[in-house]
Amino acid sequence: MNDLKFLMKPDDEMEFMPIIPLNESDSETSDDAVIPNELPILALRNTVLFPGVVIPITVGRDKSIKAVGDAYKADKLIGVVAQKDSAVEDPVVADLEDIGTIAKIIKQIKMPDGGTTIIIQGRRRFKIDSITSEEPYFKAQIKLLEDEPVQDEERFKAMAGSIKDLAGQIIALSPNMPSEAAVILKNIENPSFLIHFVSSNLSSDLVEKQNLLEINHISHRAERLLQLLQKELQYAELKNQVTNKTRTELDKQQKEYFLQQQLKSIKEELGGDSNDREVKEMQKKAETKKWSDAAREMFKKGVEKLERMHPSTPDYSVVYNHLDLLLDLPWGDYTEDNYDLKRAKKVLDEDHYGMNKIKERILEYLAVLKLKGDLKSPILCFVGPPGIGKTSLGKSIANALKRKYVRLSLGGLHDESEIRGHRKTYIGAMPGRILQSLRKVKSSNPVMILDEIDKVGNDFRGDPSSALLEVLDPEQNNNFYDNYLELEYDLSKVLFIATANDINTIQPALRDRLEIIDLSGYAVEEKIQIAKRHLVPKQKEMHGLDKINFKLSDKVLQKVIEDYTRESGVRELDRMLASVMRAEAKEYAMKGKIKSNLAEKDIEKILGKPKYNNDLYKTANMPGVAVGLAWTYVGGDILFIETSLSEGKGELRLTGNLGNVMKESASTALTYLQVNAKKVGIDSTLFDKRNIHIHVPEGAVPKDGPSAGITMMTALCSAFTGKKVKPYLAMTGEITLRGQVLPVGGIKEKVLAAKRAGIKEIILCQQNEKDIDEINAEYIKGMKFHFVKTMQQVLELALV
Repeated sequence: MNDLKFLMKPDDEMEFMPIIPLNESDSETSDDAVIPNELPILALRNTVLFPGVVIPITVGRDKSIKAVGDAYKADKLIGVVAQKDSAVEDPVVADLEDIGTIAKIIKQIKMPDGGTTIIIQGRRRFKIDSITSEEPYFKAQIKLLEDEPVQDEERFKAMAGSIKDLAGQIIALSPNMPSEAAVILKNIENPSFLIHFVSSNLSSDLVEKQNLLEINHISHRAERLLQLLQKELQYAELKNQVTNKTRTELDKQQKEYFLQQQLKSIKEELGGDSNDREVKEMQKKAETKKWSDAAREMFKKGVEKLERMHPSTPDYSVVYNHLDLLLDLPWGDYTEDNYDLKRAKKVLDEDHYGMNKIKERILEYLAVLKLKGDLKSPILCFVGPPGIGKTSLGKSIANALKRKYVRLSLGGLHDESEIRGHRKTYIGAMPGRILQSLRKVKSSNPVMILDEIDKVGNDFRGDPSSALLEVLDPEQNNNFYDNYLELEYDLSKVLFIATANDINTIQPALRDRLEIIDLSGYAVEEKIQIAKRHLVPKQKEMHGLDKINFKLSDKVLQKVIEDYTRESGVRELDRMLASVMRAEAKEYAMKGKIKSNLAEKDIEKILGKPKYNNDLYKTANMPGVAVGLAWTYVGGDILFIETSLSEGKGELRLTGNLGNVMKESASTALTYLQVNAKKVGIDSTLFDKRNIHIHVPEGAVPKDGPSAGITMMTALCSAFTGKKVKPYLAMTGEITLRGQVLPVGGIKEKVLAAKRAGIKEIILCQQNEKDIDEINAEYIKGMKFHFVKTMQQVLELALV
């Protein structure tokens, strides 16, 4: 009941103060004054006057002051009506209600500030028939309204009693209400006045009060008042229960609204901006998200928590950042794949020369996707030496499929939280890099490059490679769990492509999940094509020479490749070409012209004397020296095996930074020769009279593996027999005590390294013949291959 404004509200908040008349019967029925048909009209902004009720009114508008003055001088009667909209400063006829109350001006008080305050008492209800004048104030022809007689006196009295009781309960539930208010209410005996007095004190809005005034039947007016009092009593009870932390049975929606309004007021009192705008923006964004039920529920709970927090609390940023991640992740947002296989092949061929195996695999994947419409993405792993374009190939694949591209560098990663994210309760917590990348590209099916997966760290802080097991398992990654997100996210549509230099350093369980595609180094012919198509144009553009007409012939490129680089990839070649371009740019800047075709001698002038040459392998070797082929993570390489005999007791000494497997290969080779001394033409007594020293040059470089077995055996046999090893011959293969030659890996890299070094003949195991068949015949033209099964065959071919 607005806590009965006449007793509770401070003066500066009051619109009016109802007063109980000294005599309740001094109302419309007891006043014998004749009411004229035309009356001045006073418009009230926030008040509805009821018959019998006395209220003070402060009059401020010029029209109103004039109307009150004239009425006070005459019969002191004036028509009081409410404005439809209290915000209107200067009302017109349309702004006035039709039904109001005739009031008698009891007292007029002139205020020091020039305003006027009047005390008026409502007499009878009336209806405006017509406005007769608008200036200097409203005048109207009126019609008095009579209350319809009460049919059931007992029922009416019971309703009046209920009104008195409800009003008393509201006063009792209001802690700021003085106890005298209940006494005053109890002493009102006239039921009609009671209804009007309580109606006047309702905290309901102006429209409700006006509706009460317009009801002609006093019984119906009492019924409507009872309903409004019941509603107000519920509000008073709820307020009381919230204060005492007790439960309420009020309608849930009304209760929540009431509590939220109170909370909002408390927050504003505490200071600082409310977070309503941020929350509403989040809720608006959330409407467009294709969330799972779990994600939607988590967002709803997070928003509710955020609404209860003040922005200055520490946990606010934690909850806000988590919800922000939920909104930023591309839930169910996929880019549309381009199923044009011919276009995809063209894009791949334009970007990279060779690499046919990978291109075929990508086209197969695209073809199945085109036919089936939905397919779990494969987890590919490109293994090969540095500088051959593994990472850039991933970008090319993304262009071919028309997917977004994102790269994660895993080299040196040592914390599994980088993959799975931190618990969001930690300070500075973030989601894992997988989800961060998806958030950045705004797509759930990008091509994601996991670069240098073989160089992932492993220490006391965690094992990221174990965390990758879930990411890279097609059967599990549709439910990838991130510790920060605390929800499962579908990664099954992401095309993961890992790159590695050495497959052996990858954890076996992780290696098992990867579809390994071996990438070998480039042959000289391939490097020439790559230089012509990609490297030279790129370097010309970078050095401002793209508009100047000069060329590098195939012979010049071949010289740069063979004399100045020793690598499987093309990074060093790119640097050498950059040196050439800088020299040409300098020449052009100084002289204004350059040669249209660079010759081989010009290259020597720019790059200096050749860094590498093949004369080392062409010199006549002494007995006991054989050339082997090795595979390293940077590609194939040539290595010498040198054997020397000296007087002694048959001791075997190994130097050159050799690993255990290589040392065992030397022991196996020596044992084989001791057992088969007669067969290979060695005096068996020499084994007890000579000390044997096997050395592999470049002692600073660690060497290991079984593939130098036949080379060591050939070098030992050469030293013991005094026969030289055939020039321009290299070999690779594992040996056994039974005299068999076993196959080894990395054949293409080894063969290409031999070709670069000028080797003309290679001895290989019979089972490695299939690896030679995979190499383009153009790249090994002029080379001769011998495929053997036994070590006897090796010695027959190798020793002159």
